[in-house]
Amino acid sequence: METYVQELPVLLQLNNNSNNNNLKMNLFENFKLGQNTDLKNRIVMAPLTRCRAIENIPNELMATYYKQRASAGLIISEGTSPSPNGLGYPRIPGAFSDDQINGWKTIAEAVHSENGKIFVQLMHTGRITAKANMPTGSVTLAPSNIQAAGEMFTETGMVAHEIPRTMTLEEIETTQNEYVLSAKRLVNEAGIDGVELHAANGYLMNQFINPKSNQREDQYGGSIENRTRFVLETAKKVAIEIGSDKVGIRFSPYGAYNDMLSDYEELENTFIHLSKELAKIELAYIHIVDQRVAFGAPDFTTNIKKIIKENFEGTVISGGDVDTVEKAEAILNSGLDLVYVGRPFISNPNFVKKLQDNEELVAPDVNTFYSPGEIGYTDY
Repeated sequence: METYVQELPVLLQLNNNSNNNNLKMNLFENFKLGQNTDLKNRIVMAPLTRCRAIENIPNELMATYYKQRASAGLIISEGTSPSPNGLGYPRIPGAFSDDQINGWKTIAEAVHSENGKIFVQLMHTGRITAKANMPTGSVTLAPSNIQAAGEMFTETGMVAHEIPRTMTLEEIETTQNEYVLSAKRLVNEAGIDGVELHAANGYLMNQFINPKSNQREDQYGGSIENRTRFVLETAKKVAIEIGSDKVGIRFSPYGAYNDMLSDYEELENTFIHLSKELAKIELAYIHIVDQRVAFGAPDFTTNIKKIIKENFEGTVISGGDVDTVEKAEAILNSGLDLVYVGRPFISNPNFVKKLQDNEELVAPDVNTFYSPGEIGYTDY
């Protein structure tokens, strides 16, 4: 899953520091994202997989959940598949059918009624999947036919990940067009403010970038330019369709989650190339996942966040283990622009106010992270 409920450790309490009033002026001020998206603060609700989309259709319960958390400057939704082939987890939403788009319209209206902004994260799971979670007729696709280590959870228990089929050039183009169509429908029909392309945490786009999962010998494998081609082509196509300022992207450099190679010789140059090319497209932002806290990933061998910021020269989001104003401000003071917060938003729908007022945070119930109902979801 994306930045999901393992994003941050259990957070129990804010530091009661009476000297943080000056810090609040920056974190809680307005921020202009792209040309047309005005955020009421610099706090971003990170994507959190919650598995409440029965039959993969966004619903009223989800609308309530997001509406409750609309005080975030920006909400980035849970991972949402642009294709039946990308529905790797049980009860995650899609954005390719009429019912799904109508469901996202209800959610957009709910968030906007609270003066909130929401981007839908487009997440194709690629080889991170189980056949039991996928609709009839779908196919498990990946850059190469390399099975991911580990297991996937299903309604009936844990199973090994599917062995994927190597994508043909035609399937690559079809998949890119699925991203484009989902983005178009989400913005034009559902009224969503924008989309985030999920190129992190071991999912399809990340599978193309990472040399462990991409062992192709054609124009989509091998060199840095080839391994990043799928991501850059897709980003450009989506940006042309809906406007570049409505498109963000998420990366997880040095991340090992979902059987990725955490470090490799060309990693720094890979993200320099991605950052420079995405700057040319003028995307709204780059969102950097820090897996060191959430997933126990090894420490960075370079200051990759600074490197990405310097080469992208646009809005950069990052976070990890943020439960105080001071921690959030430290990220902003490092030269980044917006701060993502994950797990605290699960059990503290009014997280922004609690942060402002130094109120104690409620710890989430881990047993209800992926259950299908309202308990542990909208009842905090």
